[in-house]
Amino acid sequence: MFEHIQSAPADPILGLNDAFKNDTTPNKINLGVGVYKDEQGQTPILQSVKQAEERLLNSEKTKSYLSIEGTQTYRQAVKSLLFGTEHKILMDKRARTAHTPGGTGALRVAAEFIKKHLPEATVWISNPTWANHQAIFQSVGLDVASYSYYDSANKSLDFEAMLASLSQVPTGDVVLFHGCCHNPTGVDPSAEQWQQLAKLCSKQGFLPLFDFAYQGFGTGLEEDANGLRTFTQHVSEMLIASSFSKNFGLYNERVGAITLVCETEELADTVFTQLKRIIRSNYSNPPSHGAAIVTEILSDTKLRSLWEMELESMRKRIHEMRGLFVNMLRANGVEQDFSFISRQQGMFSFSGLSADQVKRLKQEHAIYIVGSGRINVAGMTHDNIKPLCDAITTILQTP
Repeated sequence: MFEHIQSAPADPILGLNDAFKNDTTPNKINLGVGVYKDEQGQTPILQSVKQAEERLLNSEKTKSYLSIEGTQTYRQAVKSLLFGTEHKILMDKRARTAHTPGGTGALRVAAEFIKKHLPEATVWISNPTWANHQAIFQSVGLDVASYSYYDSANKSLDFEAMLASLSQVPTGDVVLFHGCCHNPTGVDPSAEQWQQLAKLCSKQGFLPLFDFAYQGFGTGLEEDANGLRTFTQHVSEMLIASSFSKNFGLYNERVGAITLVCETEELADTVFTQLKRIIRSNYSNPPSHGAAIVTEILSDTKLRSLWEMELESMRKRIHEMRGLFVNMLRANGVEQDFSFISRQQGMFSFSGLSADQVKRLKQEHAIYIVGSGRINVAGMTHDNIKPLCDAITTILQTP
């Protein structure tokens, strides 16, 4: 039955991680897969998470199924982080949230929802974008197009080209925005640019879909939600896929959510029934443990305060490594200007390294970077920053 099946190509990011694991070179460096690393090069479990888990272990009374949409307390916590506790959308009861297996699960639910209820819609994604975006939407049969985003020459947002691209999006199509810490570029719109984008969305009549995976990794929890909240001032409908993998360090717990905003409370109730129907035929109901951790932390004043301090520490470490990386390359005599990296936000940087340079870093120095040149800045440490910068210097100075 299966003899006709051909091997699928390796995932460009996870496949790179597999290659790294199989590399026996001492002091190899992995800047590919998107996970936070501490100064010891480990992906730590936050103390707030550990304390929440201890409480859950002592108080948990059942392993019964959750409802299709997950617990009310978790869903309310998600909405409060997205919109703030007193947002008009919440007061008017126009938002509905379902707990999903990670942000990727949320995007897949959104894709199936769009395919079923907006079957003629094209999904527009930024160029470049996260490597899995296109595959998620195409896997359900949706057409995918791209809009301009990045100015590779100036290592910045090409906002004029972005506006020109989105001005061509037909009414009824879907546009995916990165809520903050754009992956892979690390370049986000300014507050004023978010205003212009929101007004354009209202004028054009396309549906915004926010992929919000890094809240708190850019400038702060509230500040990173500015783009999303700006859109709520101008449009009455949207979809939001959010994740707690990064800001809670809950990567393997797969904790995410899909949130829909409708024009009225009644319409939100109606549409949410269809969202739940899609979930039921997909994974039926969500996993419990990770969401219980998030709920415990966000509902307890002391745990939340500890979590916010840990999140701030992670954010500051990433910013520090950006600056150290730029300064060390400059000290090595590299003439190419890498100062743009210190202005970017979040875990990732579009380094400007070519595919050939990335290949040489892997082959000659056992440094693993995604082929596009995307670097996970959170993988840099004080121990590996010098060999990393020395290797990049060698590659740049010996073509």
